[in-house]
Amino acid sequence: MTLLESIGNPDDLKKLAAERLPQLADEIREFLVSEVSRTGGHLGPNLGVVELSIALHRVFDSPNDPIVFDTGHQSYVHKILTGRRDFSKLRRQGGLSGYPSRAESEHDFVENSHASTALSYADGMAKAHQLRGRSDRTVVAVIGDGALTGGMAWEALNNIAGGRNRRLVIVVNDNGRSYSPTIGGVADHLATLRMTQGYEQVLDLAKSAINRAPVVGPPIYDALHGLKKGLKDAIQPQIMFEDLGLKYLGPIDGHDEQAVEHALRRARDFGGPVIVHCLTSKGKGYAPAENHEEDQFHAPGAFDVETGEQQAKPGLKWTSVFSEEMVKLGGEREDLVAITAAMLHPTGLAPFADAYPERTYDVGIAEQHAATSAAGLAMGGMHPVIAVYSTFLNRCFDQVLLDVALHRQGVTFCLDRAGVTGDDGPSHNGMWDLSLLQIVPNLALAVPRDAARLRELLREAVAVDDGPTVLRYPKGPVVEQIDAVEHAGSMDVLRRSAREEADTPAAADDAARSDLLLVAVGAMAQTCCEVADRLADQGIGVTVIDPRWVKPLDPALLDEAARHRVVAVVEDNGRVGAVGDAVARTLRDADIDIPVRTFGIAQEFLDHAKRDAILADMGLSPQHLARKLIGIVSHHTEEESRTDEPAQ
Repeated sequence: MTLLESIGNPDDLKKLAAERLPQLADEIREFLVSEVSRTGGHLGPNLGVVELSIALHRVFDSPNDPIVFDTGHQSYVHKILTGRRDFSKLRRQGGLSGYPSRAESEHDFVENSHASTALSYADGMAKAHQLRGRSDRTVVAVIGDGALTGGMAWEALNNIAGGRNRRLVIVVNDNGRSYSPTIGGVADHLATLRMTQGYEQVLDLAKSAINRAPVVGPPIYDALHGLKKGLKDAIQPQIMFEDLGLKYLGPIDGHDEQAVEHALRRARDFGGPVIVHCLTSKGKGYAPAENHEEDQFHAPGAFDVETGEQQAKPGLKWTSVFSEEMVKLGGEREDLVAITAAMLHPTGLAPFADAYPERTYDVGIAEQHAATSAAGLAMGGMHPVIAVYSTFLNRCFDQVLLDVALHRQGVTFCLDRAGVTGDDGPSHNGMWDLSLLQIVPNLALAVPRDAARLRELLREAVAVDDGPTVLRYPKGPVVEQIDAVEHAGSMDVLRRSAREEADTPAAADDAARSDLLLVAVGAMAQTCCEVADRLADQGIGVTVIDPRWVKPLDPALLDEAARHRVVAVVEDNGRVGAVGDAVARTLRDADIDIPVRTFGIAQEFLDHAKRDAILADMGLSPQHLARKLIGIVSHHTEEESRTDEPAQ
């Protein structure tokens, strides 16, 4: 039995002799590399927090002492130490989530994988413990330096500092990165520590001071403050925290388990809010990750353990198409600027940044600031393009509504990972944007169906300067190009098949009407075309239309709808308030009395699984849609026949 196999819960870990912990850390890293190489997942962040996670579970009594991970990218080691070592189906249907999950374990409290939220959760939990007299419990929040670029984290720190008697330990996992190197003033302040020539000596001095300090209570800070004040001319990371009134402990070598453990024990015993600043290295212990410049294996797919080479087959991705077109547009328009919220590479803006560095802004994990800053850029005569995951647009909805749209500013939002993303679970599915954005005045929303449409719609979007425009596209490889057979206004007609004439009294009058108008939204166009082909084989007349711009809808849709018996909308968004509802409302407002059916995602939080599996479960596979639509068309045809029969 390996040492790792002997650890089934945190109590087993606490019993382990300190001298055996380096071996355990090595085994955990070997396990992570081996398992994640098969499934893909967040490898780099977890390799960086092995010793830190061991120390957390040796010092604190989880779940009585809640440990809250900001973002949750770095929770794999936590899962292992709390009895979840079956990684065979990590991020796959029926397997472990890639983030903390309340359904998996009592040791998981927060499964929201959006950044900069952990401190607010921890603040509330610490207040609850205080109010309920749980003076023996400590709340622990683990937050990265990248997440500290988010404004919500600083709002929380401001409130945490006011609770001098609340037992709350904040562990800053400082590796200089979120996905890529962390940027901004906060990052620069922390980076002074890593860039100081006496860095190793500082760590040794800090470690020595911690080991010599009294075991319990405030006296430790008297000892450590003497050390810090003597060094503050060279290194001052504590100042920004202590100015808030928060006790600061560090810097700590995050890969020295004993040093981290000692620091955490002192912080726990202080009895009030304390920041423990740990310096770690993302990808620690696995050379391909350590040497990976882009993101140090933040979230690789399956890879070869020996070489680190990705096993995924190369193919054109939606993100790559956007990336290429942005570079072209940047060369054509000097007023075009790009904004990212700490995701330069994941959203495809890195090539634009390489070509036009002076016109690229990484604002850190600060989507709210990104949107309003973009409005300011537009007011100054530039045209900003904000590239962000669809799920993260939720974080700046108020700014889109009142700072951009209200002021009719020409800002383009490009929403990557829209629709069902799958592997990363409920917080990463981009299934809300089509609903949220429908209510924003002055905003135009486009949904490309293939690479060619993404390119042309991006160009149309950045040409708009009197209001915000939005493009949304999914994760993964693009579908094959689907060419239009004709056009209806600005819409593309992808299929038009005639129905077999039924032998009914109304046949002559209805010869010009077809059975079904199928409105295909974006990436669902390929599915809709397959459905149309199946229905045409059954003698059902089907027209498939890609609106291209789903807000506002082209008035030509009214004429098309009037020539059909039933309208159906297929979209990979939540069904409530999205394109289906917009189509139905548009027809009602025009007094066109035609049944409208919406096929989309149930308004619920979806478990992690592959995109295709989730869509199939939602009834959005070609087979299921074809069966359902045949039944709907047959029902309405029979209803019309009965209505048209002459009275006896």
